[in-house]
Amino acid sequence: MWLGVRHTHKQALGIFSRELAPAGTGMAPGFTSLIGGRPSVSPVLRLFSFLYPKNKLPVSIHLNGELVKTLDYSGCGTGIASQLEDEREGEGCARGDCIYRLEQLAYLRSGDKGNSANIGVIARHPDFLPYIRRALTTDVIRNYFGHFLEDTSTIERYELPGIRALNFVIGDCLGGGGVASLRIDPQGKAYAQMLAEYELIGLPEFPSEHLQKN
Repeated sequence: MWLGVRHTHKQALGIFSRELAPAGTGMAPGFTSLIGGRPSVSPVLRLFSFLYPKNKLPVSIHLNGELVKTLDYSGCGTGIASQLEDEREGEGCARGDCIYRLEQLAYLRSGDKGNSANIGVIARHPDFLPYIRRALTTDVIRNYFGHFLEDTSTIERYELPGIRALNFVIGDCLGGGGVASLRIDPQGKAYAQMLAEYELIGLPEFPSEHLQKN
């Protein structure tokens, strides 16, 4: 059992921490130990991310205590990047009878930003990218990670054409993220490894030298 208690008053949590030790010594059979002893009450600090318009943040450059230049972005937009929509979904993708795990066709890495996770997928060869793009839609990602997601979870897919890669941003998927989460993987480091096992079906046979080396 993994247990966490939250309360706005430290005194209330102190009562719980004092009661935890007797429960460990005289409650359920099979109890092993209290790792670190009786837990102490501590504040939970969590990341809160937001976007703020660049045009409301003038930048002043000072050199040796003197104002050198002020940069005014009042004529600029908000600078918020929008999701890239690829109208060539599946274009040039031949069909076949082969099945490949995603890890055979791509490098993957994942991590957290607060309560959101990023999964980067980089094609091992340029020829693989159209097949990966066709297979990994936001609906596929939502279904694949459905056992982790909340009703408020969001999924966005971005393209990084310069490095033949896709980036998936999954919001509200880490149970609060960081120290605010009771998940076994509160930083989403295992998400990429899980996605690596996803199978792409109906693909042609690719040259072995371009695939993942065993």
